[in-house]
Amino acid sequence: MEIYQTEEQQVEAIKSYWQQNGYTIIAGITLGFAGFIGFNVYQDKKFEQELAVSDSYQKLIEQSGKDDKAFTANGEKFISKNGTNSYVALTALALAKESATYKDWPQVQKQLTIAVKSAPTDGIKAIASLRLARVQVQLEKYSDALATLNSNLPKSFTAAIEEIKGDVYLQQDKNDLARNAYQAAIAADGIATSPSLQIKLDDLAQVTTLPVTNQLVDEKTVTESVVIEPVVK
Repeated sequence: MEIYQTEEQQVEAIKSYWQQNGYTIIAGITLGFAGFIGFNVYQDKKFEQELAVSDSYQKLIEQSGKDDKAFTANGEKFISKNGTNSYVALTALALAKESATYKDWPQVQKQLTIAVKSAPTDGIKAIASLRLARVQVQLEKYSDALATLNSNLPKSFTAAIEEIKGDVYLQQDKNDLARNAYQAAIAADGIATSPSLQIKLDDLAQVTTLPVTNQLVDEKTVTESVVIEPVVK
């Protein structure tokens, strides 16, 4: 099961952006409010807190891939301590990816749910939601997956949303709905990011026509049986 493909580069870009520009952004926000009388002390304290969280996040990410148990334990502590801070969503995404390497899908689902709820932007929320829906399909929680995909996500993710919906419907043996979803994904230029879309649609067409083929074969067999010997009912 490939949970991390097209969105991974987007997450890495976001993480890189925060690492390179996080201090500048935080400093800019702080300086913008510094001119207001009475807010100087508050802003200085907030700035120090943001810097501390950023530093903690950077140290945490450096553990990834080195000590899995320590990374998971420290990551969960970081999430518990920092609430809805923007770094929480990125940490949850990293923990979900770590758990996915061990195919611990319930744990992946848990972390992705946290990422969805704490996402600071619609883009990060959409990425986490798509991954969560895929995991829910893996866990055969099809209704939950459809609910996740119908949570008012940005239109730019339409192709991925429709493709996963098609996967859900296919698992539910709802071939007509699956076909419509795959076609909607292709119409949204989904093949550009997921070339397997056309293969899924073609395979679905073969599955749909298979009963007709079998019926023709059966009819031919019955006809031959009639010619050779009487058909016993």
